[in-house]
Amino acid sequence: MNQMLKDKVAVITGGTSGIGFAIASTFAEQGARVVVLGTNTERGQQSAEIINSKSNSGKCNFYQTDVSQTDQVDKCLQDVLNDFSKVDILVNNAGITRDQLLMKMKEQDWDDVMAVNIKSCYNTCHFLARPMLKARSGKIINISSVVGLTGNAGQVNYAASKGAMVAFTKALALEFASRNILVNCIAPGFIETNMTSTLTEQQRESILSKIPLGRMGFPQEIANVALFLATDLSSYMTGQVITVDGGMVM
Repeated sequence: MNQMLKDKVAVITGGTSGIGFAIASTFAEQGARVVVLGTNTERGQQSAEIINSKSNSGKCNFYQTDVSQTDQVDKCLQDVLNDFSKVDILVNNAGITRDQLLMKMKEQDWDDVMAVNIKSCYNTCHFLARPMLKARSGKIINISSVVGLTGNAGQVNYAASKGAMVAFTKALALEFASRNILVNCIAPGFIETNMTSTLTEQQRESILSKIPLGRMGFPQEIANVALFLATDLSSYMTGQVITVDGGMVM
């Protein structure tokens, strides 16, 4: 099962930690040339070095960019095309939270979450649409959340952005299907990352009580599904939302 992504070029937003880092590492292990996008240069370069030290086949490069800013994304992805000639796989994983009850939520908290979580998808897909359509090939994987399917009190901005990502996936899948570009979505449940590390013990117990498998997931378990969607194993799937949540949403 090694080298499933040999000679493929994969761009992963938010790939310096958590789920994104796990996906980047897995893709590199399977032979892909991985391009990680992020805002923190030091962390990004460290992540690339770690991935390269573990991978015998693929290679990881970090490109600094703010994926919420259209001009920065356009320039960055043009540099990627200049350096690698193509992009076969795009993983839109960048995401932030600014949790607060709606009555107390600041407008900036709404705008920031929407910009990073969903406008970034427009930015990356808009730029890569032309080269992918021309190549008549491509895989786009959007990392949403079960919160985008169920909602969650105190997260109207996050839930709205992740729900929009689901709708974005389905609409884009319809637009791109005739050119053999597959667009799918993963909706993780509660995963052991920095984003969930701030939960109180009471919050954690409440969450676990709603998960049939009785535990939170691990980033690698999301990366495994992303690998499936990035390969020919999923060649007859597009416009789908795969929940990876321990059975929380059925």
